[in-house]
Amino acid sequence: WPYCRKRCSYCNFNTYVVPQVDEAALRACLVREAQTLLRLSQVHSVTSVFFGGGTPSLASPGTVAAVLEAVAEAAHLPAGAEITLEANPSSTSTSRLAGFRGAGVNRLSIGVQSLDDAELRMLGREHTAAEAQKAVEEARGLFPGRTSMDLLFGLPRQSRDAWAQRLEAALRLCDDHISVYQLTLERGTVLAAQVRGGALPTPSQDLLADMYQTARTMLVAAGFRHYEVSNFARKGALSTHNLSYWRADQYIGVGPGAHGRFMLRGEGGWSREARVQTLEPVAWMREVQSQGHGTRSRVVLSLLQQLEELLTLGLRTDEGITHERWGSFSPQLSLQAAFGEPGEARALQQEGWLILDSGGLRCTWAGLAVLDSLLPDLLWQLQR
Repeated sequence: WPYCRKRCSYCNFNTYVVPQVDEAALRACLVREAQTLLRLSQVHSVTSVFFGGGTPSLASPGTVAAVLEAVAEAAHLPAGAEITLEANPSSTSTSRLAGFRGAGVNRLSIGVQSLDDAELRMLGREHTAAEAQKAVEEARGLFPGRTSMDLLFGLPRQSRDAWAQRLEAALRLCDDHISVYQLTLERGTVLAAQVRGGALPTPSQDLLADMYQTARTMLVAAGFRHYEVSNFARKGALSTHNLSYWRADQYIGVGPGAHGRFMLRGEGGWSREARVQTLEPVAWMREVQSQGHGTRSRVVLSLLQQLEELLTLGLRTDEGITHERWGSFSPQLSLQAAFGEPGEARALQQEGWLILDSGGLRCTWAGLAVLDSLLPDLLWQLQR
């Protein structure tokens, strides 16, 4: 769902603010593209569906229901499949949320971002802290054990203590799943221009590292499992959909700017393809109406590219990359042969950043916090 009511000051996603959305046309195109891509991939079973955006909670429950019906008709969609909807607190009235639950949604991911009104204003968010709190409480009533909230840290002028207070407030609100993201100043955004122009300061790298470690320590102490760089879950409430990305499973991307990775069995081979759909919604709709899908680019991934993706995504999780998963992509070159011999990976293990054992390759607790700085060495070793 590519549309938002307003653009946040930090956002550079593929989102659009328009006076009016032709929802009937958009719904028909989402349904048609889902049907086309499921047919092309010859997928028999779908394990999860994730409605992202934009602001999917601006869609009507009827649109969500229509897409899920199309998926269930084209492939097996088990009764317990995880169906997530991203929502903004400003579009989550109880009746709307109940409508989404009736349409088949069983997990809600709420873009809270902050529980402080001044921070929310700086971020250009539509909602207040009180509205965010109310939205999470209502969501937990309708989706017990399956409500997630997003929080941002590293905001201009934010101190470590202020961040700890936001986390404490979040823990009082939501004990299922919390995602914490460091604010990235993206080129072309209002917030980046304010920082560049000197109107707002940026936090130091040391402060950002402190904030991240504060989040990890507090959330783990509260009983959360730190199962991915930015994601924490309690009582087994992991996002199975997002785990499938990190495990390099196959997925189909539907809608403007969506990405997909799947095997095209129908074309005589088992090549894994990276697909990106046309970005601009009106152009995308035109293409779907004329050819059944709006794929803008198709790239067959080489074995090296597939292993690079597996490495960069898999090491984001606490489970890392199992020998079995690596072997399903690379029967010839084992994990042990790739990273167990003398070289960069061995050095990273000796320094306490990585572990390679009978379970596979994964980061240590310390290594997970600095993964981005470990990856260049590992990719270099893999390429050799």
